[in-house]
Parts: sequence; C-alpha cells; structure tokens
Amino acid sequence: MTDAPAPATSPDPTAPRPTPFPPTGRRVLVSGASRGLGRALAQAFAANGDRVAVHFASRRDEAQATLASLSGTGHVLVGGDLSAPEGAVEVAGEAADGLGGLDVLVNNAAVNLPHPPATTSYEDWAATWQSHVSVNLLATAHLSHLAAHRMIGQGGGGRIVNVGSRGAFRGEPDHPAYGATKAAVHALGQSLAVHLAPYGIGVASVAPGFFETERVAHRLAGAEGEAIRAQSPFGRVASAEEVAAAVLWLASPAAEWASGTVLDLNGASYLRT
Repeated sequence: MTDAPAPATSPDPTAPRPTPFPPTGRRVLVSGASRGLGRALAQAFAANGDRVAVHFASRRDEAQATLASLSGTGHVLVGGDLSAPEGAVEVAGEAADGLGGLDVLVNNAAVNLPHPPATTSYEDWAATWQSHVSVNLLATAHLSHLAAHRMIGQGGGGRIVNVGSRGAFRGEPDHPAYGATKAAVHALGQSLAVHLAPYGIGVASVAPGFFETERVAHRLAGAEGEAIRAQSPFGRVASAEEVAAAVLWLASPAAEWASGTVLDLNGASYLRT
C-alpha cells in the first residue's frame, strides 16, 4: 500500500500562483473506467493527448478492453475497492506511481441500485444506503483529498471533476440513496472549489440526465424507452461521449473560471432555478 501524502500547508497569499498545467500530456485518473461513461471519459482524455489511469473495482477484463482502446501511450490499469478508505489510498497511489503524478481526477465510480422505500426491506434498505454512501460519496471525498494533496505537492495546480446527476435536483423515487449521494457530491465539489482555488486547483461537477450505455440499453427499448426520450424536448437521450466532452472541458486550463459550477447536461429535460 502506498502511504498517503503528507498534509499540505496553507498557501502563502504573497506567493505567485502555480503555473497552470498544460492542456495535453496531463496525468489523469478516471475512477470506474471499465465501461460505459468511464470508458468514454478515458478515451476522451487519451484522444486529447493525456495519459490515463483506468480504474476498475471488479471488471478487470472490461477495464483491459478500455485500456486497449485508448489512443497514445503511457496509460495504466489500476484496480481497487473504493468502498473502503484504504482502497482509495491504494488506487490514488498506484495511479500516481504509474503516471508519475496526478494532474486531473475524474470521480466517476458509482453504484446505483434500486431500493423503492415502500417495497424494500429494512435490511436491504440499510445495506443499499451504506454501499451508496461508501462509493458515491466517501470514495469521491477520499480520492479528492488524496489527489489534491499530490497536486499541491507537485506545485502545478490541477483539476477535479465529479460526475453527479440530474437526480440530485429532481429526486430519484426508486433510487433515493443515489439522488441523495449525488447531491452531496455536488456540495462537496463546491466546498473543495473554494478551499483549493489558492493552490491553482479547480473543482467542478457535471449533472447528467439519462445517457445511453450498455448498462441501460434494455431500458431504452419499447414504451419505457419512448418515455425516457420524451423527457427531453430533443426527443433523445445523451451519449456517453457528450458527457465526456463536457468533463474534458471542465478539466482543461481554460475552465478555471468554471470552478465551483455544477453543469447540467440533461437536454432541457429538467430545468432548475
């Protein structure tokens, strides 16, 4: 296990700001990158000229397929269970060791298990909430802390982008723990954005609506699929590549002034004030 970095000291307000990291050639950790959005994210960063640490929890074969699909060289595969704090230490450490540092963290790993309150037993309810909090929220917090300390130690700033959800705002009746933990992820990102700005680290979140991946392909067939597509006035759902493109921009040097934002990506299917 790689030891966690030493605590960072407070920035000197009179010191010059960190030199921004380059637009390409960055060292990027994408959690939950074995398939779906995580794969699209890894591919987007690799196509941008970055080197990517492809994280997986249990789907090694799919993660290896993601790794093999990436353009460029220098990418690494990182396995680890993020549901425990020590797992986050191992993942962040192996990614930084494999890439030679960390410039960008994308917190994509998440669980989303159905648990409608009226029909779920208390035992299943409690276990489902525990898994959602452990992976969706605490793993995001732990990886963000570890990555931020490495970025501070490197002295060149960095970016953290969290994958949240439209459900944080409109609610998830059959997946309440998912909606609640994604709302917490949005709030966490905004707190980190304020605290880490003096170190040249920007933090932002995306809040996607429904987007198409192999995991949800069955839901887009038949009447349910028609209803889902009808949520947007565009009459469709997003692609994983569209979400990845937004994350890529938020992770760029040009997006520093977007730090603290929660970017809606739902095709006008849910408008909040």
